[in-house]
Amino acid sequence: MRFLFKKEIQGFFSSLTGYMVVSVFLAVTGLCLWVIPGVLNIPESGYASLDSLFYIAPWVFLFLVPAITMRSFAEEIKTGTIELLLTKPVSEWQIVAAKFLAAATLVLIALAPCVVYIISVWRLGSPPGNLDTGATYGAMIGLLLLGAVYAAIGTFTSSLTDNQIIAFIAAALTSFVFYEGFDAFAKLFESAALQDFISYLGIKEHYASISRGVVDFRDLTYFFGVILIFLLLTRLKLQSRKWKKE
Repeated sequence: MRFLFKKEIQGFFSSLTGYMVVSVFLAVTGLCLWVIPGVLNIPESGYASLDSLFYIAPWVFLFLVPAITMRSFAEEIKTGTIELLLTKPVSEWQIVAAKFLAAATLVLIALAPCVVYIISVWRLGSPPGNLDTGATYGAMIGLLLLGAVYAAIGTFTSSLTDNQIIAFIAAALTSFVFYEGFDAFAKLFESAALQDFISYLGIKEHYASISRGVVDFRDLTYFFGVILIFLLLTRLKLQSRKWKKE
């Protein structure tokens, strides 16, 4: 599993994928937060807050994380190396876990430079240090978990096809449904209790909860549960390839 993990990471950075993801994420968030005039611009807002970052990042990840994961299995299936990989002395679960962890690691690498944003806002506060660190750290944890969920979804969709573009589109659409779709669907009902229940099934509700600075066990359970479900589905898909061969 360790070899597969290293192979995936090296694959990201031996091509433009890894550099592109980190660069695009930093470029888009940096321009929106510091350069482009508007409600998301931190200096123009007059508040020492990173709320704009935590609003933009989930939408940027909707496109960047599928770009990371689209080749995970699709490329292996297209080239035929998936059959060779399945004959190696590693389990399907180890293969899935290695590819998922590599994608999640790249998400973490993309988020790491955001520490510069935190330090900048900290120093720009009046007085310096006037920043809600609890909410900021909570939101960073939530953003990492959100990226991990997107990575699990992308890993699964990549196992369904040998076409990277289809894998990308399927991952982006599925991630969008989990992030925004449940809230939109909930609004179709008049019952407040039913609206709350449906919204609770989506990512956005739990991401918003953690972003307030309270890392609730229920929110963590939700994120890890969704990740596990999609990884298990990916493993089941790999097993089905073996069954067909037999």
